[in-house]
Amino acid sequence: MVSAILGAGALTSAMLWGQAGGPFVGLDVVVAVVSLVAMLAQLRWPVPGALAATLLAVISPVATPAATLGAMQVAQRRRFGVAAAVAAAGIAAHLVQALWRPNSGISFGWWLPLICATYGALLGWGALARSRRALLISLHERARRAETEQGRRIAEARMAERRTLAREMHDVLAHRLSLVATHAGALEYRPDSSPDQLARAAGVVRSGVHQALEELRQVIGLLREEDDLLDEREPWPTLADLPRLVAEAREAGQDVRVSDETAGAVPPPAGRTGYRVVQEGLTNARKHAPGQPVEVLLRGAPGTPLLITVTNPMPPPGAAPASPSSGTGLVGLTERVRLAEGQLDHHSTGGRFRLHARLPWPA
Repeated sequence: MVSAILGAGALTSAMLWGQAGGPFVGLDVVVAVVSLVAMLAQLRWPVPGALAATLLAVISPVATPAATLGAMQVAQRRRFGVAAAVAAAGIAAHLVQALWRPNSGISFGWWLPLICATYGALLGWGALARSRRALLISLHERARRAETEQGRRIAEARMAERRTLAREMHDVLAHRLSLVATHAGALEYRPDSSPDQLARAAGVVRSGVHQALEELRQVIGLLREEDDLLDEREPWPTLADLPRLVAEAREAGQDVRVSDETAGAVPPPAGRTGYRVVQEGLTNARKHAPGQPVEVLLRGAPGTPLLITVTNPMPPPGAAPASPSSGTGLVGLTERVRLAEGQLDHHSTGGRFRLHARLPWPA
């Protein structure tokens, strides 16, 4: 824009030099100076500056560069209707100028079409520049919104990942610490056990605490901000790891009876959720019904739902849990099963507590 003003100023000076020696030279000098001021005013107030230069164009041709520059400025920065009105005023001003100060170098028949074509070109050029600038602003805004949306999606994905890890931490530690509590209780209530039995129970407690601390360290490490740690996570256990889970429970003295009637390998998504269902069922039975047998039934096949049922006798009325309970394990498990597009039901009937899950098993 500065270069355009400098060019218009140079053209004004050239036209003023061409009018030297004429009868209106004094008037032309004053108009030239005022038109330069009007050009500078157009930078901040395009419409008033353009109209001021247009009025000066009625008096002297040396204001023509300022008037035409003002028309282009208005076309670039204002609506098309306003720009067209300013261009029409410029054509009318030069028409009046030609009537009382005709140009000796060109006839009026050529002067009028030339002025109309000039203002039309300036109007179109300015409108095109305005549209291009609006398009660029729109593209920048869309890019900014896309970046914001992408950042929001990444933040939501990270938050969902951390919620998943928090649920895993609850499931893993609740299971591991309930085993430790069971063995510690045996040490407390059976002080008359043989030294070998006491040593074996103490070893199980030590091993369980060590594993719990190790699993806690891994999960807390995954919850840190570094993204590469999220990608280095070890795969979560599935129903293929169920024998190890049952063996740990039996080593803690829990009577677990498993009936596996599944046909084929359970897919990993359903297997991971199913493992947590069984784990939560065994943990709750250890807490609320210690010493009671637990029955685990798995049934399903490709194309039919995977059904998991964990049942155990209800504890006597008023019996305190064997270990503290947060009361949120089944809530988190219900949400986990729901996210896996399954259903979870838990209730007590006939003196037994029943935990039942239904998970999809694609064909």
